[in-house]
Amino acid sequence: MAAKARSPYELTTGSVLDDLHPVLRRYFGVIAPGYRGYGSGVFETVGTPRRAVRLVLRMLARQGILFPAWEHNVPFTVVNAPLTDRDGRTAIVAVRRFHLLNGERTMIDAITAENPGADGLVDHLGFDRRLRVRLATRVVRGELHLTSTALDVRIGRQHFGIPRAIAPRVSLVERYDDAAASGAGAQRVSVTVDAPLFGRLFEYTGTFDYEVRPDPVADDAEAAAGTPVAEGLTTRPGHAE
Repeated sequence: MAAKARSPYELTTGSVLDDLHPVLRRYFGVIAPGYRGYGSGVFETVGTPRRAVRLVLRMLARQGILFPAWEHNVPFTVVNAPLTDRDGRTAIVAVRRFHLLNGERTMIDAITAENPGADGLVDHLGFDRRLRVRLATRVVRGELHLTSTALDVRIGRQHFGIPRAIAPRVSLVERYDDAAASGAGAQRVSVTVDAPLFGRLFEYTGTFDYEVRPDPVADDAEAAAGTPVAEGLTTRPGHAE
């Protein structure tokens, strides 16, 4: 009998996710074959006001990682698609679209479960997965906290670690905000990217609603996400770890 399918978060942290708010347990839990997760909301702030880092962000924007902007009250959508990679690892591809005043920007990443344990998540960033971030997971008072512990860059076929002394640090806090949406409640996410020598490079924070529903093209991940998915990721309907 096949093992029960689990999300990358469940594979690395196990029962720790039971302490999350029920809405977050659904968000970080498994997405069944034939389904996708859809969210929409508004980011109160997106980007960075620091012009000095925008040249670097322009280069990252071409890869669908970060982008140069500093705006408030930005509508956005997210699509989460369950996948397995070429090595059989469970993955979730997320495509985020930011509707800025000067046009739409896209960020794409693929979370995989590399090994059991609190730092077993690896986030592959961008269309070509040139950057990957190892993440440590904690649950604090019903919130999910992710903090980067290592950052690698791929050159050719090899990955090279960026020294911790200069590597940007990524932090994410996901919680349920009971006071959001005029008291109706909504999911809140806050992400920051900080460099040891330069300070804050990028951030976004805001609230959104999310639901998992059947997708008419569920066995075509690229069509479901609406953009090319990370290299080497293919759907395998019904696959379970």
